[in-house]
Amino acid sequence: MEEYKAVAGDNRIFPMGLTVTEGGIHVSTAASGDNCSLVLFSDGQEEPDLIIPFPEEGRMGDVWCMDVTGIDMSGRFYCFESGGGLFSDPYGTSFSGREEWGSLENAGKLLKCRGDSEEFDWEGDTPLGIPYEEMVMYRIHVRGFTCHPSSKAHDKGTFRAVLDKIHYLKELGITTLELLPVNEFDEIMMPPAIVGNPYGMDQPTGRINYWGYGPGFYFAVKASYASGREERPEREFKMLVKELHKAGIEIIPELYFTGQESPAFVLDVVRYWIREFHVDGIHLVGFAPAGILGSDPYLSRTKLLATTWEGTDGGRIKHLAEYNDGFLVDMRRLLKGDEDQMNNLIFRTKRNPKDYGVINYIANTNGFTMMDMVSYDMKHNEANGEGNQDGNAYNYSWNCGIEGPTRRKKILELRKKQIRNAFLLVLLSQGTPLILAGDEFGNSKNGNNNSYCQDNEISWLNWNQLKTNRDLYKFVKALISFRKKHPVFHMQKEPMVMDYLSCGHPDVSYHGVKAWCPEFENFRRQMGIMYCGLYAKKEDGSPDDYFFVAYNMHWEPHEFALPNLPKKMKWRVAVNTDAKEVNGVYGEGEEPVAGDQKQVVVGARSIVVFIGY
Repeated sequence: MEEYKAVAGDNRIFPMGLTVTEGGIHVSTAASGDNCSLVLFSDGQEEPDLIIPFPEEGRMGDVWCMDVTGIDMSGRFYCFESGGGLFSDPYGTSFSGREEWGSLENAGKLLKCRGDSEEFDWEGDTPLGIPYEEMVMYRIHVRGFTCHPSSKAHDKGTFRAVLDKIHYLKELGITTLELLPVNEFDEIMMPPAIVGNPYGMDQPTGRINYWGYGPGFYFAVKASYASGREERPEREFKMLVKELHKAGIEIIPELYFTGQESPAFVLDVVRYWIREFHVDGIHLVGFAPAGILGSDPYLSRTKLLATTWEGTDGGRIKHLAEYNDGFLVDMRRLLKGDEDQMNNLIFRTKRNPKDYGVINYIANTNGFTMMDMVSYDMKHNEANGEGNQDGNAYNYSWNCGIEGPTRRKKILELRKKQIRNAFLLVLLSQGTPLILAGDEFGNSKNGNNNSYCQDNEISWLNWNQLKTNRDLYKFVKALISFRKKHPVFHMQKEPMVMDYLSCGHPDVSYHGVKAWCPEFENFRRQMGIMYCGLYAKKEDGSPDDYFFVAYNMHWEPHEFALPNLPKKMKWRVAVNTDAKEVNGVYGEGEEPVAGDQKQVVVGARSIVVFIGY
């Protein structure tokens, strides 16, 4: 038996949880019972080998603290006991018992935390700090990104497998990788507790919490997302962060909070992920105290994404960003040809608030993929086992004439054109564009808009589609490159729709059938937007080009009058979603001259980007 000494601890020096000190450990935890103890286990043992009570004098409120000397935590695990029951450390940073994804054997078992820690060589790594206007985001589920056999990744469904795809992300043009929750959560779904029901079931429902939204251990990385090659999951995640940074790619994980956590706890969690894992930001979902986090001085240079930041002072550096479905709803309605959408088109394409960024997407995890958005009028969630009653009934989608898969060539061509239109709407808007993983090669979930419990081919990316829809991938890749080359589409501040340079053109202007005459009647489904390149500088310091983007969301062709350019310049066609013979994009320097420079016809349900030089 070890000779140890436990005395009341000072919680002003150490954080909550267990901290290894020079002479032993400091331990702090919250428990409302009349007593509390630290329970220690040797590696692989189910029975404790040592129980150390907290001294009563180390209690303040419901927080118990003590310093223990003369004890070695190497190879040991721990939990706490209070009121006759054991509980895991909410501040635990590495747990055993969840290494195998979806293991029913470990469902509901007590998680024991590792008692020691290890150093990691960051090699001088720091967050990249890419401004919102220069970002192109890409959202993945760590497991689903590479779990399909077609991914050809090693250690499929893990952090290490994501490493194998860094080259792909870099080639596509991604700057920022967003991850669904990667903290430790229980993927085995249990029935909700019903107080006073003696017949309540405590067996698993048979469903998987695939997305990870629910209570969890917020300081620990999910063990089953690690390959098992490294000793610890947190080390493998840190390696992923470091390698992404070396490739110039940021990483922003989601953290879901249930609303039961105290604001102080949430603040500790977010600070920990920034400090310990070097992540570039956090996407706050659920019920996080956004106001407190947004004004925290420790996080003033960290990207924080949340549903809204209204009423929050973002500080000197633009580090906050709004992340909600507003863009998705408005642009889907525009895409399918709903009435009265021209004001929404203007608002969404130019929106870039002074104090915070906006994240623009037209497809996300919760809802249809882009391919399903143009293939289904209705949700098809039968596989979820809830009678298709779950999921949002309002998807603002259009199946282009046939529900679900089809071989009809005209329908398939229209669907791809609509996807090209959708990518233009996202990538030519001033906010930060976000792409749902797989949308760039037409990934489908078979019409399931709520795949929260689908750990199978419904949710996994089928990388074979990268070959079958290679044209779509090439279009998206070219469009991302186009956006990056032309800063008029991602300026530092929102366009003022004014000629504040006194150059003869506003930064952005709006046009209808006639140049300089925008039309807003409810039946209008066409609008032209002109961008003056003098208001933005390219990487070499030269002014950007002039652009005129003609949006025709009507099911009939429409004529557009082209605004006049400065002398010796001509309008040329850079992108035309209706030009399938060139996959929608003309090569740089190969853009054909636009007709007589006065009037052009834009095809039905098409977007054309004219460049002036």
